[in-house]
Amino acid sequence: MVEFEWVEDKQLSNLEKHKRDFFDARDMFDGRSLFTTINLDHDEVRMVSTGVQSHRHLTVIWSVREARIRLISFRRARNAEERNHRALCS
Repeated sequence: MVEFEWVEDKQLSNLEKHKRDFFDARDMFDGRSLFTTINLDHDEVRMVSTGVQSHRHLTVIWSVREARIRLISFRRARNAEERNHRALCS
């Protein structure tokens, strides 16, 4: 079973800014097709994964910390992210 963690203040700001709950972001890791890239612009390696949830393309930004998935952001996919995911699944 995959374990998740996040910073509660970040969860609250994500809800306010993107109207997306980290509890729902966990479903993105249920085996569905995801297009994932690596972002090295931070002090840790972050993954940017785009998939479909509730008929919408959504993107979750996450990292791995001590065998847990640390959720950083969950939002509507940007146009390029959606195009990349569509190309993967077609």
